[in-house]
Amino acid sequence: MSGNEVLWEKDGPVAWMTINRPEARNAMNKAVREGLWEGFRRFAADEGAAVLVLTGAGDEVFSAGGDLKEMAELKLEIPPPDYAPYLGRNIEMPKPVIAAVNGLAWAGGFLLAQMCDLCIAADHASFGITEARWGRGAPWAAPLPWLVPPRVALELLMTADPIDARRAYEVGLVNRVVPKADLRAAAQATALRIAENAPLSVRAGKALVYAAAELGWHEALDEGDRLFEPVYRSQDAQEGPRAFREKRKPAWRGK
Repeated sequence: MSGNEVLWEKDGPVAWMTINRPEARNAMNKAVREGLWEGFRRFAADEGAAVLVLTGAGDEVFSAGGDLKEMAELKLEIPPPDYAPYLGRNIEMPKPVIAAVNGLAWAGGFLLAQMCDLCIAADHASFGITEARWGRGAPWAAPLPWLVPPRVALELLMTADPIDARRAYEVGLVNRVVPKADLRAAAQATALRIAENAPLSVRAGKALVYAAAELGWHEALDEGDRLFEPVYRSQDAQEGPRAFREKRKPAWRGK
């Protein structure tokens, strides 16, 4: 990576990207935003990286959100569309991304956790949309009622009060809650489990879930047929049953 504000590493087929501003509660200033853009693009282009895990440095804060000091200096009003990378909106990401939330994820930190496909949280983590407390906006929370019940979304947006990891799990925002010391291992294990599967099937499954959020029942079924047709016609679709018959692990080719 071009700077130290966002760190990049590979652990087998799993890429790890870490927001590295612990002295500023991993707040997203210009350098962090640029590092995230670079890291997401690097992951998308890396054929050897099957899954990306996004986390924060330290064991207290995932990200406190945008850097309010920088916003004050810039007198920022409406953030431009490319202000920060937002998966599924201003940057396409067909491969899976996991948020490993190692502490508080507030405001823009909530945004980052929300836009990842899966979320694993340490048991001391918290999630909050604090923008109303500072007179800022959270238009990026529009997908939230798709992830949690609408009244939970309303509570988060209107009270600006955070919820803890257990509550986030109960309402469906988080997939798993683990002890703080186990977060890295749990995220890596989940990523490896995904990486073991046929990549075309994984990517089509991800695309189907997001497409279904915008479509009706029958349209979603039709879209599923379209998305999975190339999967069925792939070499991997023949390799899977063949490996099962030969009692060995499949050798996926991604085509």
